[in-house]
Amino acid sequence: MNTQDLVLYVRTADLGSITKAADQLDLTSATASAALKRLEKHLGFTLFIRSTRQLRLTKEGERFLVHCRTALHHLDEGMSAIQSLEGHISGELRLSVSSDLGRNLVQAWIDEIMDSHPDLSIHLILGDSLADFYLDRVDLAIRYGKQEDSSMLAFKLASIDRVLCASPDYLSRISPPNTLQELTQHNCILLQRNNRIDDIWDFIDRESQDRIKVKVSGNRTTNDGDAARRWAVAGKGIAFKSRVDVWDDLRHKRLVHLLPQYESDTIELNLLCPSRKQVTPAVLLLRDTLRRKFAELS
Repeated sequence: MNTQDLVLYVRTADLGSITKAADQLDLTSATASAALKRLEKHLGFTLFIRSTRQLRLTKEGERFLVHCRTALHHLDEGMSAIQSLEGHISGELRLSVSSDLGRNLVQAWIDEIMDSHPDLSIHLILGDSLADFYLDRVDLAIRYGKQEDSSMLAFKLASIDRVLCASPDYLSRISPPNTLQELTQHNCILLQRNNRIDDIWDFIDRESQDRIKVKVSGNRTTNDGDAARRWAVAGKGIAFKSRVDVWDDLRHKRLVHLLPQYESDTIELNLLCPSRKQVTPAVLLLRDTLRRKFAELS
């Protein structure tokens, strides 16, 4: 069974189009159609119901898709294991990361990787605006949340929550909040994402599991996550930040975790790659290192 045929099958199922899948894999539509027919002949059943208006999976195709994804994932894991035994990894990676996560954690982890693999070159692109994989020539991106583009290959790195935090200096001048409602009396540091200000903070009571929303306000708003963290450390207000972004500040008591009886929803942090064809040993090394490093933070 041809591995590339399996990759084509999964991509076609994700996109709902043989033509779109062929374009992403640099194949002609005729070559892609022939490959899927070859796979169906090998398996002995039909994977897709084809019509002039749509392409949909058969029941057999839906069931096989689950196992196919797992098989391709294990192949990636096997490649990573072999490369780690050989120890020599080279090449160039262009990695896009949000400003605070990149500066405060990922940059140091990349240094460790490159110290062990001097032939590897990494171009680190920092910023809270989403880099374009094609216009900005990005190979990989670390991003939060579910991705709308199903053609992207997403490797889960961790599940991350948010924490309320403020500096000891701020708390020495202003009494800390004892309830979520008291946040309305504090200067809260606000983040702006995609022209929307995040001023409604959502919490979950750990004991009752009740959801509570609080509308907050403040005199400092930024579209840069690291700027918000720095303001919090400088005692300018209360921040509601991703735990990994302030992990080192909490550990060194530059920030204090407030109201720990309330938690936030977790959100997946993923390493995105435009195509499985671009998953090189260097990519797998980076993925495995990041997974290990984020696990050590929990």
